Order: sequence, then structure tokens, then C-alpha cells
Amino acid sequence: MRVSVLGSTGSVGRNTLQVIRELATPVEVVALSAGRNVEGLVRQALEFRPALLSVADRQALVRLRDLLEAVPGYSPECLSGPQGILAAAKDLDYEVLVSAAVGVAGLEATYEAVRAGRRVALANKEVLVAAGDLVMAAAGASGSELLPVDSEHNAVHQCLLAGRRDEIERIILTASGGPFRTTAPEDLKRVTPERALRHPTWKMGSRITIDSATLMNKGFEVIEACHLFGLPPERVDVVVHPQSVVHAMVEYCDGSVIAQLSPPDMKLPIAYALTFPTRAPSPRERIDWMRVSQLDFEPPDRSKFPLLDLAYEALRTGGVSGCLLNAADEVAVAAFLDGRIPYLAIAEIVERTLEFGAGSKASSIGEVLEYDRIARARSGELVDRFAAPGRSFERLGVPAI
Repeated sequence: MRVSVLGSTGSVGRNTLQVIRELATPVEVVALSAGRNVEGLVRQALEFRPALLSVADRQALVRLRDLLEAVPGYSPECLSGPQGILAAAKDLDYEVLVSAAVGVAGLEATYEAVRAGRRVALANKEVLVAAGDLVMAAAGASGSELLPVDSEHNAVHQCLLAGRRDEIERIILTASGGPFRTTAPEDLKRVTPERALRHPTWKMGSRITIDSATLMNKGFEVIEACHLFGLPPERVDVVVHPQSVVHAMVEYCDGSVIAQLSPPDMKLPIAYALTFPTRAPSPRERIDWMRVSQLDFEPPDRSKFPLLDLAYEALRTGGVSGCLLNAADEVAVAAFLDGRIPYLAIAEIVERTLEFGAGSKASSIGEVLEYDRIARARSGELVDRFAAPGRSFERLGVPAI
């Protein structure tokens, strides 16, 4: 198997390389694309010896070349910026592209791989949230196979092996509920970044951890599921499941429900996506059924987690709404982590940003990226208004731009 990895120094990228180390079948890594973690990329490159390395910008590229000069017998092609990540997705011979680059940086490259009919192990949420219509249309035209790496969508993919697509009644995605599942609504006004980053189950990057606290991450997953599995939003539900043992369920037309259960470990869905349709033996943890005393399920409290409903609204509105949703959330979460806005302002900023582009459509990835730029600028202005001296937070208290 030959694999190209976008986002190799991030959490999913590192776990992907660990899975590759453990697989009994030899895997050749032909390309590694990273951001600015040049030292981490070099360590990976010296182990896997890919033909192509890509970093975020020229400054990182200079550092990469300096570090590799001292390595005898290894001279990969080194690129930077959009050209580099596109080359990792388009210009090489490989069987699987692991799309794990953070943010919209990996969108165009992943789209081009889909257009070329490649198999994509998809871990980058922005690809379908921001440009789901375009990506799925390209996949339909080229025959590209999208295998989800997110644990919930990967679980759905496994559950769908039990029946036909036309037999699906609905999909149920589970959410841990995050750190504020039992927090009183009035206490959310005092949430600090430190509290929000204490996820009870998963160890993830800072943005996705905050998105899990707000349930925005689950909203993104609803959007992804509708695109991946061809269902309308009313047939994709979310339930809170604090044990994080059941990752998703599929209910069929006869009333049967098939669930996928496993320990919370990202390496399992990564291995599944790399080796499908076979299953590779794994040394990882199994569920100890003697210690699973109960599995709890409850509806999400929509009053505490308004971003979940905003995701459903973006789905129903269509067009570039998903792109706006993602861009605004990224800007607002960064501002919250920097201490510039309160926790509850995240939803307010996302809602206000969604208002300006409702119903707009994009016919190309370039247009999607332009809407992404505009949405970031607008949400940045909203952040500045919240951060202004003397500003007190009131829901819907920000004047429209």
C-alpha cells in the first residue's frame, strides 16, 4: 500500500503513522505534508523516507531544507504553501490519501484527489462542512471512495455493512456531552478556557476540544453525515452518551438498530479506513464487558448548546452556509482561547456571521475559499466589538455590521 498524508504532524497524522508502523502489511509513505512543525516533520521523514515533503510557508521550507542538508543519501522534493499540499495530493502514485490537514488548508488538495478518483481517508471536517456539495458531486463523477476517519462517521460506515442504503431509517450520532453536560446554564457565563479544555473522554487539539464543549463539533458531524450518507438533516439525530463507548447507530426500516462500540481510540477508525474492506489485527485495547456497568443516553440540552441547532439551520439553508459556520466558529474559538471574548459569545458570533450569506452558493473551490475569507473578516469584526473596553455580553447584543 502507498499512502500520502496531509497533516502528518497533527494528532490524526501522528496516529496514522503509528497505525502504519503496526500494520502487518508493508506501507510506503510517499508524501508527508505538515504546517510549521518542521522538526516533527523531519523526524517522520527520516523514519519513512517519503519522496515529497510539504510545509506551510517559505520560512518553514528554508528550515526544512537546512535540517535535511545534513542527512546523507536522502533528498526528497521539498515544497511549501498550496503548491506543496496540492502536489502531495495530485502528483504522486498512491492508493490512499489521508486528509488530516487542519482547517481549510487541506480543502483544495483533498478536492483534487477526489476529482482524480483517489481513495480518501477523510479526517478533515472542513472538506465536507465547507464544500460538501462540490466534493460529493466530484466523488460521484470520478468514483472516488471517501472513507471517514472521524469515529462517529467511521462507526456509521461500519453499521451500514448490515443493510442497504435504501433501508436506512435514520442515523444516530453520539456525543459525550463534553465538560458542561451537567453544568447549569447560568454557570456558562463564567466558563474559562481552562475549564472548557478539560474534555472528560478524548485528548484532542484545543479547537476541537472547545467545539466538543459547545457541541459545535457534533453539529459539524451532522453536516458531514448528511453529505457522506445522502440523508436529509431530519434523519440524522444526536444523542448524548457520556461513556463514549457507542460511537454511532443506524436504525433500519424494520426497526433494527445496529451500533458500533469500541474504546475511544482514533487509531481504530484510521486502521479501518486504511485497510477497508479487510480488517487488520490490532494490539489495541478492547472493551472489558465486565466493567461496563451501564450505557446512558439522553437528548442534548439545546438551550445550553445553541451551536448544534445552528448547524442544522446551516444544513437546511444550504449553499455556503457550512463554510460560513466553520469560518466563524474557528475565529470565535480562537478569540475565546485568547481571552478576548466570553464563552457564550462564540455562538453569538457564529449566528451573526451566518446571517450575512444565507442562501449564497459557490460553484468552485475558489469561491468557497473566498466566502471563507469574507466570513473570517466579518466574524473578526464581531470579535473586536465584543472585545471593546466596557462591552458586557448580552445574547443578541451585538449590532449588525
